[in-house]
Amino acid sequence: MGSQQGMRCVIVDDNQEFLHTAAGLLERGGIMVVGIASSADEALRSAARLRPDVILVDVNLGQEDGFELAERLHREGGPDGPAVVLTSTHAPADFAELIANSPAAGFVQKAALSVPTIRGLVHGDSG
Repeated sequence: MGSQQGMRCVIVDDNQEFLHTAAGLLERGGIMVVGIASSADEALRSAARLRPDVILVDVNLGQEDGFELAERLHREGGPDGPAVVLTSTHAPADFAELIANSPAAGFVQKAALSVPTIRGLVHGDSG
């Protein structure tokens, strides 16, 4: 858990501008963005290859469903797999039931994305 070997993250979103903005924000805060993906298939390959600590998943991946991807990442990652944090431009209340039924560590609205929020969801919600 040294500062040089910080949390590793993959960001999954079909919006290229958000991918780059989020990557910059997280990296400035000490979270190492080791990969980005724009589809469920890319995300699954990246998770298997890069073995991140956390995967930030947009709930609306164009024609794909981020909630389904979160389920697959959780299933394929097993008990030691990466934490999944769901994200959207919409408010959490818009997805409350889906979030509650998801294996994700939590949800963060894109406008509220921050390193402390991600770290809190990954470390503070481990039951």
